[in-house]
Amino acid sequence: MSHFELHSIESAPAEAKPLLEQANKDYGMVPGLYQVMASSPELLKSYFSLHELFDNTDLSVEERNVVWLAISIENECHYCVPAHTAIAMQQGLKEDAINALRDGNPIPDAKLEALRTFTVGLVKNRGKATQAEFDTFFSAGFKPRHVLDILVGMAQKTLSNFTNHLAETDVDEPFKPFAWEPTQK
Repeated sequence: MSHFELHSIESAPAEAKPLLEQANKDYGMVPGLYQVMASSPELLKSYFSLHELFDNTDLSVEERNVVWLAISIENECHYCVPAHTAIAMQQGLKEDAINALRDGNPIPDAKLEALRTFTVGLVKNRGKATQAEFDTFFSAGFKPRHVLDILVGMAQKTLSNFTNHLAETDVDEPFKPFAWEPTQK
């Protein structure tokens, strides 16, 4: 049972309408996450802004998809895992990497696995990392900037993962084929 309204472009607060219109133009629909977030135009604007900022980090498209999925999986987001599975496929992340992420297994690509491991560690440990974790991450080819870039993705995914937990957002039709349940920990 959700306590949150699902807004259409017409019912949304005025400040949220342009973002919902943009989403509809970009995706041919207004995702359920955005429909929920529209009740707080500031939340919706923050999410869109963080998305744009994360896209402009020094992480590659492939690496950003690993970060999004790793965080959403660690946070057990029933909505974002299917959505980011579809996005990762569309943006060219290899199927073996996607399946490994979704199944909680190491990614076959060592650099992407180092990214996944470091990102999950940051989520689990509330932004703390040991020297050994830094050493492993940096030895995979990442730089201090990449640590900070991950934080931008974490901020974005915190907004969406937590919104979906609170609102129990229904998974949108295009993402339903990628439905996901957390594995037992």
